[in-house]
Amino acid sequence: MPDWRQLASLINFGMAYYTTQLVRCAAFSFVLIGLVMLLRKIFFSERTFFRGMSWALFLAIPFLGRLKLFYENEAVLKVTWRITAVTASWLWADRIYMAGILAAAICIFGKRIRLQRTVAGMEKIMFENVRIYVTDMNITPFTVGLLKPKIVLPKVMEDSYSVEELKAIVQHEQTHIRLGHLWFGFAWDILRCLLWINPFLTVFQKHFRADMEDICDRVCIQNSGKTAHEYGMVLLKTLKLLRPESETAPPAVTYAGEREFADMKRRMGEIASFRPYQKKLCMCMAAVAFLMIVAMLLAVHTHSYARCNESKDIMVGNYDGNPQIISYDTEELSQMISYDDRYVYVERQAFEDFLEENNAEGEIWIVFGGFYKLPGLTGVAESCIYENNSEDEVVRIPYESITDNLYFRLLKML
Repeated sequence: MPDWRQLASLINFGMAYYTTQLVRCAAFSFVLIGLVMLLRKIFFSERTFFRGMSWALFLAIPFLGRLKLFYENEAVLKVTWRITAVTASWLWADRIYMAGILAAAICIFGKRIRLQRTVAGMEKIMFENVRIYVTDMNITPFTVGLLKPKIVLPKVMEDSYSVEELKAIVQHEQTHIRLGHLWFGFAWDILRCLLWINPFLTVFQKHFRADMEDICDRVCIQNSGKTAHEYGMVLLKTLKLLRPESETAPPAVTYAGEREFADMKRRMGEIASFRPYQKKLCMCMAAVAFLMIVAMLLAVHTHSYARCNESKDIMVGNYDGNPQIISYDTEELSQMISYDDRYVYVERQAFEDFLEENNAEGEIWIVFGGFYKLPGLTGVAESCIYENNSEDEVVRIPYESITDNLYFRLLKML
């Protein structure tokens, strides 16, 4: 039979462990969202590809929660210790945060699931060897799905557009797929769920999507062989043909197009300013950006605590009616006590002199080794009882390692 108390303790610890990390990540995300918006506005206002690449900085955000900075930098420690104290010791705060993640996931990914179900029931046609899903709703074209993306067009567009115009629309959606924008949107939604206490991730989502649209427009113009004017006229025809809003339209989670005149006006301005770009240069820029992100993630990993950290601390306590710590001076105790994975070795004379000096009586416990997840946030240690009736110079005490316990193995894996 499972030990339900241990299991409940493991769940409670897991909530505290991850909430502590995610709240720290959310704090970083407030700073980063401001930095990205500043870069977009001041430095990259006319650099479409750079604007899009700047959002890649958020890839590192979910991995910042275990940074040693939170424990080893005094300035950061002063600012964040209250947050850490709350998430590490107030279980109700951890439960609220986890409930927030669950609620956000239901809202965000529930819309995705409903949309995919709606699209699955639509009429299908083949156009230029591409399967297209057609709907009677007056919505702008969009693509849904990750592993098997589905392109959706309104029927009124199928009936009113020429073959060349439809090719331009389908090419635009295929470019979103090829550039990985659907996966970027999926990753952004995961970030919104995990860091739901930062509302700016939702508020500024429209800028993220706008940058992806602008990149897609530029790539399409470059690859289509059409002029920016011809490409823009196709979009204007879409604006005239479709209503800006439709009450019957499903909540398109992925790129459902621009529905407001202000957004289309901005987009047309970007198209009008199009200048041919060098593909090789852009590929080099993307490669450099990728290497920078990898380097950043490696730097974060190097300066973060591992998922499970070995503890080398040694503590001695006694139980004589009441438990009491005699000493947790690891440096001093390590001169008398050592251990391997089966035995603890104690230099008898030095250790008994130490006990006498500290007036230690009763049952003597030696606590050592084990592991911890984060400093100050629950760890597990090995232990044994000192046998004071030995005559050996070095007392060898066998112990049963905690690594044999299923729950402690699960704790390591968290």
